[in-house]
Amino acid sequence: MTQEKDLYFEDFTVGRTFESSGMTLTESQILDFAWVWDPQPFHIDVAAAEAGPYGGLISSGFHTMCIAFRLIHDTGYLETASMGSPGIDELRWLKPVRPGDTLRTAAEVLESKPSSSKPDRGMARIRYAVVNQDGEEVMSFITIHILRRRPADGGA
Repeated sequence: MTQEKDLYFEDFTVGRTFESSGMTLTESQILDFAWVWDPQPFHIDVAAAEAGPYGGLISSGFHTMCIAFRLIHDTGYLETASMGSPGIDELRWLKPVRPGDTLRTAAEVLESKPSSSKPDRGMARIRYAVVNQDGEEVMSFITIHILRRRPADGGA
């Protein structure tokens, strides 16, 4: 993974891609998150999960999303420009995430347009694909990012 920093709205051109490093989930991480935030049997009880619809313990989709955001953050590519987001579209949990899976996040800029009312920013729609160690897409979503435009002096 190459970390790119000091990127501004103008750098988020349609088709540009970014990729994170990987993170391997442990059983204890899955259990810890689920006990607090999503205490369904297939997330918190190994025996119940084995007898359940997924044939074993799986991560909460919300946990997977938090990991994806952390991996995105760690790339550094949003560090300079990010001004937040008005929302997420098309969130899909496609495959179960299990203990021992290694996740990484790949991003592609789908759309980029300057704000018509605020000249210091623009918006980019970025599709994120969370993939496991086998290259299988386990989650996808599109985030609308508000991004700071490059200052007239060229930026930092």
